[in-house]
Amino acid sequence: MARKPRIDLAGIAQHLIQRGNNRQACFFTDDDRRHYLKWLGQAAEKYGGSLHAYVLMTNHAHLLATGAEAGALGRMMQSLGRRYVRYVNSRYQRTGTLWEGRFRSSLIESDQYLLTCYRYIELNPVRSNIVAKPGEYRWSSFDHNAGGKTDDLITPHPTYLSLGKTEAARLLVYRQLFRDAIDSQDIKRIRDHVNQGKVLGSEAFRNRVEATLNCRARLSTPGRPRRKKYPDPVSPVRCVESALFKAGEDIVSKEQKSNKETKKVPAMTAKEKKAAKKAKKNERGRIGE
Repeated sequence: MARKPRIDLAGIAQHLIQRGNNRQACFFTDDDRRHYLKWLGQAAEKYGGSLHAYVLMTNHAHLLATGAEAGALGRMMQSLGRRYVRYVNSRYQRTGTLWEGRFRSSLIESDQYLLTCYRYIELNPVRSNIVAKPGEYRWSSFDHNAGGKTDDLITPHPTYLSLGKTEAARLLVYRQLFRDAIDSQDIKRIRDHVNQGKVLGSEAFRNRVEATLNCRARLSTPGRPRRKKYPDPVSPVRCVESALFKAGEDIVSKEQKSNKETKKVPAMTAKEKKAAKKAKKNERGRIGE
């Protein structure tokens, strides 16, 4: 079965997830994380990807990135994934796959959707009860985006830059976004869209993406696809059978009518009626004998 093409547009940020096979660990030591981030930066530079946020958990990684052209992030992730797998297999004397299939991705509309995705990514260690505050986790972009710590991997997104005219103003506004936990519906919405590879954004944004790429950009509803509706509630096959049966009845009716007309006997004259009556009377007399 052919893989579905990704929803991918140049210049639009994407939420990416690379998960360990069967949800098993893919990062075992801090050295592993350092290698992964180093090769991520190299792949991003080579293929035209800009990284805005990230977090490395034990068995998966979340990235928020923008490709300079369609397919740039796919090539970046493919190069990173293969290089890291070779490193892990060599270091830990293992064979086989490390990742759970292809990485997952979701196109993200700017403004509130993108900022919510920033928070979703960098709050992951807090939701997992690893730390109490996002700044306590070492392997994320929070210290850069919220604290101003130098991180050569990060390229600020225009939406992030719009938070304030100065760096100090942006850092303050960004930290304020983390005062409250993310709404559970927002968490579910982000997960559903990235797991299905759909577009997270407004209805107008999804409509534009669908018109541009000629593909479905919104979530699929659970269950089987609805059957096509017909004007008549009877199925198309039944409609054909009914039409053929009716046509057959019309033919039979016409044949019967034609036979009746062919066998029609002309009416008897008065003289013929008198003769028939006399013959019938004589017949009864013979039967009585």
